[in-house]
Amino acid sequence: MKPKMIVVVLVIVMALIILSQNTQVVTVHVLFWDLSMSRIILIPFLLLVGFIIGFFIGKNSWDW
Repeated sequence: MKPKMIVVVLVIVMALIILSQNTQVVTVHVLFWDLSMSRIILIPFLLLVGFIIGFFIGKNSWDW
């Protein structure tokens, strides 16, 4: 097995462990809204939002 593949498998296993241990329902207060959802949904959603924001901010910083 290549070292890169081992790292990818380890990261996936660690992510699955973290997600499986965070199944509690949490309430998120955003301005006037109260959102109740499971952490197993909230964590990947916020990660995706962060990647998208970082992509667009990083993309714009290369233009100047």
